[in-house]
Amino acid sequence: MSARDMRVEMFARAIMRRDLAKAKGHAEKLIKIAGDDKWGRGYSRAIEGIISAINDNDTDSLIVQLLNRNDRERTKELLDLYSELAAQEFRDEYEKGYYTAWVEFLRAYLSQKTLSDVQ
Repeated sequence: MSARDMRVEMFARAIMRRDLAKAKGHAEKLIKIAGDDKWGRGYSRAIEGIISAINDNDTDSLIVQLLNRNDRERTKELLDLYSELAAQEFRDEYEKGYYTAWVEFLRAYLSQKTLSDVQ
């Protein structure tokens, strides 16, 4: 498991617990790992968006809806969709980075058995 994969796992656990302090710390390290090229900026934007939505408890956001509903089937559908989007050759590097962050997050989210397992 790569350093980024391990950090995404820790980030996902913190998000699932809604522990913003820890999530922000993991997010900062993920953003640093991602770098500052176009791909890295897209990746960072997705991570920042997840933090922001949780911080604001934005019930219209995808992440808050996933956490509130714990709908694993919907999460699997999104994982498939975002994986496909990240792999499309016509996407620019920013978009690929953005969707890759979501793919990694959704995989980490699904790897948790239940929300109670991360508390």
